[in-house]
Amino acid sequence: MKLAALFTGGKDSTYAIHLAQQAGNEITCLITIQSDNPDSYMFHTPAIELTELQAEAMEMPHIIASSEGEKEVELEDLELAIKVAKEKFEFEGVITGALFSEYQSSRIEKICLKLGLKCVNPLWHKNQEEEMQELVDQGFEFIFTAIAADGLNKNWLNKVIDNTDLLKLKELKDKIGSNVAGEGGEFESLVLDCPLFKKKLVIEEFEIQEESEYVARMIIKKAKLEDK
Repeated sequence: MKLAALFTGGKDSTYAIHLAQQAGNEITCLITIQSDNPDSYMFHTPAIELTELQAEAMEMPHIIASSEGEKEVELEDLELAIKVAKEKFEFEGVITGALFSEYQSSRIEKICLKLGLKCVNPLWHKNQEEEMQELVDQGFEFIFTAIAADGLNKNWLNKVIDNTDLLKLKELKDKIGSNVAGEGGEFESLVLDCPLFKKKLVIEEFEIQEESEYVARMIIKKAKLEDK
């Protein structure tokens, strides 16, 4: 099928695109919602502006739409963005990176149904430990741009996640019941490189805003693409 992809720049949406492409689908465009509300129920917000560079790295057309991030009203912004993308690029369905979020998946499914599009969820109910291991094994270089969980501190930010980190995340899950893939809001991620990218994303300048020992966010001030 020809598919559009809801793209946040994080590990899940990027991996979902990769899996859909591996399954033989053609990705015709990326759709990103830039929300003014950092606590949006629907949309990823940390480092969302870097999706423009990531789309360039993938050499894919990219639609960016804005939203004030008001609960439920923001769904109208998403529907409009998909409509605009559909007018410019041909596609039969929309890819999401949803893992377990019924709130997000059910609402996207409803919008797709209304627009006569198939909702494609390659990661739906995938084992979280398996997903994280596959990402590392398949050459996805990703960092955490925000953390909000006991046991995670600012030292996790701007660090490419490797097998040692996966072990620590599994230990944390066993200790406090956290989600290995960040489904409970434990962290937000950003993909720097992966098999989809023709170039890699390099962060040049950033600062860390620390609210407490276990809550911090990375503010990226300058980034660029480099040849691999």
